[in-house]
Amino acid sequence: MTADDADAFVTTGRRGGSERLQELWDYRHLVTNLVIRDLKVRYKNSALGFLWSLVSPLLMMVVFWLVFSYFMAGPGTPPNYHVFVLVAILPWNWFSAAVSGGIYSIVNNSALINKVYFPREVLPISIVTSEMINFLLAVPVLLGIILLSGIPVTLYALWLPVVIAIQFAFTLGIVLILATANVYYRDTGMIMDVVLLAWFFLTPIIYDIERFRETYLPVIGVSAEKFMYYANPMASLVSTYRTTLYGSATGPPGPPAYDFLFRTGLTAVLVLAIGYWAFQRYSHRFGEDV
Repeated sequence: MTADDADAFVTTGRRGGSERLQELWDYRHLVTNLVIRDLKVRYKNSALGFLWSLVSPLLMMVVFWLVFSYFMAGPGTPPNYHVFVLVAILPWNWFSAAVSGGIYSIVNNSALINKVYFPREVLPISIVTSEMINFLLAVPVLLGIILLSGIPVTLYALWLPVVIAIQFAFTLGIVLILATANVYYRDTGMIMDVVLLAWFFLTPIIYDIERFRETYLPVIGVSAEKFMYYANPMASLVSTYRTTLYGSATGPPGPPAYDFLFRTGLTAVLVLAIGYWAFQRYSHRFGEDV
């Protein structure tokens, strides 16, 4: 690392939040280049290209559809169960892939970090953005499957940009925290593999969260449905995707639950602020510790 780069680190550490955000904006081209690089590497020499990002969720959709629509079919199985699962599993895959890759975004780029100065948050941002683009590429296919299944695409689908923005903020905040932790505690990635598996089953992806509406938790006296919304922002986000695109077992797509969406938005902003603060607090030491 050159003396100019070292001076840049010192200067950056003294800057305020607005100046750091301005610097990040000045390096936006680097985010774009990293995202393009990731997409090119991922789909290089691939016959299907970005459609491979749909293979895993489609296969999982088929498995869950067979299991819950035929082998374990019951009165609680939602209609068009394949759409019910796919609408939820696509945003979950974005979140899961971004977290799994973002954890190592600093450690795996140690050579680049020690070679040249740039805002370190560019690395986790590029991972989350890349996975978001994969999700966005899958959305037209999802809408096509929804229409072919006889479910109307209504004006409530216009809430998608809002929900996507909230999920981006929440995911980036989580990734910033975990990427920072992984620099100093290399067990973070392995721990998160287990956490993400548990998180998957605690998020209403393969089951309808409404079945827990009348189940009240002891002591706190809150229904299990509301507690899951309060404790798990991904549950609220997945349910919003499902409400606006799939609807429910009793009706077509409708408006999101505004109170939970607003609360989830505030939670996402708070998580992002904490993640950015933690990342900035330790980023000047990454070159020494990776």
